[in-house]
Amino acid sequence: MTGKKTGTLSRGVVAWCCLSLAAAAYLVGFLGILVILQPVWYDIGMFISGATGVRLNLLPPCMGATALLAILFALWPVKIARNAHRHLPAPFPVWLKITLAFVTVTWSALLAVLLMMTGATMVLPGLRYLWDVSAPWIFLALFTVCAALCARGLVTMKQRTRAAVAAVAGLGLASLVFVAGTVSSFLERSGAPAHCTVVRADPVDFVNPLTGTRGGFEYGKTLPLVALPFGMTHWTPVTQESRIGVHPYKYHHGDRIAGFLATHKPAIWMGDYGQVLLMPGTGDVKPGFGERGLRFAHRDECATPYRYAVIMDAGRGSHIQAEMTATERCGHLRFTFPESKQAYILVEASRHPHFGGAVRVDAKAGEISGYNTDRDDDEISPVLPNFRGYFVIRFSRPIAASGTWEGDTTFPGEGARTGVKVGAYAAFVTREGEAVEARVGTSFISVEQARENLDRELAGRGFEATRDRARAEWNRRLDVIRVEGASEDERETFYTGLYRCLLFPRIFSEYGRYYSAFDDRVHEGVSYNDYSLWDTFRALHPLLVLVAPERVPGMITALLQMYTEGGWMPKWPNPAYTNIMIGTHADSVIADAWAKGMRGFDAELAWRAMYKNAMTPPDNDENRQWGDREPWKGYEARGGLTWYKRLGYVPSEKVIESVACTLEYAYDDFCLAQMAKALGRDADYRLFLERSLWYKNLYNPATGFMAPKRADGSWDPNPLRGFCEGGPWTYLFCAMQDVPGLVALMGGPEKFIARLDENFNGGHYVHENEPGHHYAYLYDYAGAPWKTQERAREFCTTKYGTGPEGLAGDEDCGQMSAWYVFSAMGFYPVTPGTDEYAIGSPLFPRVALRPDPARPDRTFEVIAHNVSRGNKYIQSASLNGKLLARPFIRHGDIAQGGSLVFEMGPAPNYEWK
Repeated sequence: MTGKKTGTLSRGVVAWCCLSLAAAAYLVGFLGILVILQPVWYDIGMFISGATGVRLNLLPPCMGATALLAILFALWPVKIARNAHRHLPAPFPVWLKITLAFVTVTWSALLAVLLMMTGATMVLPGLRYLWDVSAPWIFLALFTVCAALCARGLVTMKQRTRAAVAAVAGLGLASLVFVAGTVSSFLERSGAPAHCTVVRADPVDFVNPLTGTRGGFEYGKTLPLVALPFGMTHWTPVTQESRIGVHPYKYHHGDRIAGFLATHKPAIWMGDYGQVLLMPGTGDVKPGFGERGLRFAHRDECATPYRYAVIMDAGRGSHIQAEMTATERCGHLRFTFPESKQAYILVEASRHPHFGGAVRVDAKAGEISGYNTDRDDDEISPVLPNFRGYFVIRFSRPIAASGTWEGDTTFPGEGARTGVKVGAYAAFVTREGEAVEARVGTSFISVEQARENLDRELAGRGFEATRDRARAEWNRRLDVIRVEGASEDERETFYTGLYRCLLFPRIFSEYGRYYSAFDDRVHEGVSYNDYSLWDTFRALHPLLVLVAPERVPGMITALLQMYTEGGWMPKWPNPAYTNIMIGTHADSVIADAWAKGMRGFDAELAWRAMYKNAMTPPDNDENRQWGDREPWKGYEARGGLTWYKRLGYVPSEKVIESVACTLEYAYDDFCLAQMAKALGRDADYRLFLERSLWYKNLYNPATGFMAPKRADGSWDPNPLRGFCEGGPWTYLFCAMQDVPGLVALMGGPEKFIARLDENFNGGHYVHENEPGHHYAYLYDYAGAPWKTQERAREFCTTKYGTGPEGLAGDEDCGQMSAWYVFSAMGFYPVTPGTDEYAIGSPLFPRVALRPDPARPDRTFEVIAHNVSRGNKYIQSASLNGKLLARPFIRHGDIAQGGSLVFEMGPAPNYEWK
């Protein structure tokens, strides 16, 4: 008997060890897979396509396979636990076995849900928001199933009663936590802090900067920015450490604020640079990111374009209120402290682990100044030895004590420090409710310039005065478009979108001078930066022609300065060249502005810059495949241009995104043709107009898609290669410069409309990304404008809304919102570079567009009689009293003022084409 027991025990120990090793290996393996995939979660479809040749978004049934795979991942540990139980000796109690199974199943289910979310994101874009809402319930159901299977299979008949009780108790606790979290989240979203309550009277009162800061994978990826329109420096609260792919603030990330950041980060996939952070506290100074954060609740948070405020828990029943407002280049912060012998304001001068900075405390002058060389995007940009982000902080009260810090170590009394991850602090003795103001000047030129910016914009001004000026400026800007007859939620969606459209490009000059990241020197003049051109050429820049026309010449001049100083116009400056995205869409911005009457920039210089884009291949072009985010080896411009000029398309074995490049280069060539025609360059006009039709070279009539083609003229055996952030459906209708030619290529209007219908009805269209933003309006060109009216209204009402979850898809410097602003007014610029707009379905009874408030005679009104959620179809349309024969208007119709009147109804008017 003894030998038998010993043998059983030995087998049990071996089984236990095997189980532990298997579970550990499973966890490590699964986590390893997720770590490998993490950098490409934003386009996991492209990753899988490159690895396997399978394009998930073309195969909706894969969603079911993904879910099944996830469940198998979750249930596999149950099988291990069940089999192991048969060999575990008696000394192992039931509760330990149940705990083992519950722990294993729980982490497995969590990882499985993450896998399912990834699959849902890329496979069925139309269900992204539904998935974000239902994911907790799916997890709860999966947890229940796993626990039930565990209770059934892990224990013997005699043990099932106790196991069932344990399972029910565990599930009950999980359910209570889930319900409590859901209710808490709802209360936080529905409650508004008393200090944020405003009477909504002016356009600025309807802006909610928190919109788009919360959601699933494809949420808006916005920040609650406090700034002025096109301001050089923006301000945001910080809830997580910023990096490429991670914003400093996300609505549902944690419950602590770790700072108030002067940021230049333009989009989530781009980097911050030259930033500075302030954080209040009491007691011992805590510089570490994980230590300095203070708890807050969203019900104590107030966000407007001109003021952000939040009440934070300072411990022991005390609170600190933080407030921010801004000017173009400065921030004005106010911290209201409890009674404290050491209330302090921490300053983070440098945070990047590979770049240094310096900080200096001048207690006598009440200032902290410094700089950093931080650039998150440095690996994909040129080296900039002279780049600095400078700052000067001036406090409203004498500094009682001060010091510096580096890493997590403080140096009390020290006046200056240089290094990596360095900063300083200023301490004050405060009474309950006493406020300390911090005025922050920023610069890319020098500390002295930062001080001058501070003196010009904030000297002698109190917090309320700065806030009121910022509010007035935002209201003036937003009032360019007046909306009447809309609900409060509709006004919030509209004016929040318009606010987003007025943030970029950012002003980069400082009272007649600017630092150029293109030759690393300081110049005289006016400059702008952070152009997300692959996104914003489509609708944002055309919108700026209407709502900020006085800014457009300076923005184009800045692009031309970059050409003069660096040799090329940029693709996505941040703040220097990066090779992010494809195409040279500065060409589009220039041609569009010129076609719509914008002047005030050097047209001949613009032509030379555009011509170089189209005719000069980048260095080593024939030997590079131009992958995304490659380490910097030189500017890309039109990567593969050598092949494009030689073959009439970009071959798939030579350039990674060959199909997308061909289509976008053809569109850019169209823009050159328009500019050449305007400047009287007839030969160039004919050349580039012919090249603008080269998109046809990649249309495969056998498949009905744009397809990758090899240099020898044969079709690539993998039809899914060669696309940028999408697949064949994404780029099928991208010849926006020649829609009639595209219609003919597909066999005429009926077949073209059928393909468009298949695109939308089959779940292939992804409004959350930009390449297809004009697709809803293509029905206008094929004689079915009522279908455009259906689609435009659908996306206006399903992809845009109020609150933190109110935006689907990366905002990308205003492009998502620009689509909405145009579509809500009832028209859209399908082909930037021309003066034509396609008609959609207006949302509101009346919209008044006033590009120049000083010229009320040039107000353009869009009036929609009987418009409602159900009445989305246009029955008739008239422009300045004359019936509109076709669903298109010209830019001149808008610029000269007048009225566009629609009669709306519940059914399509098939006669209006």
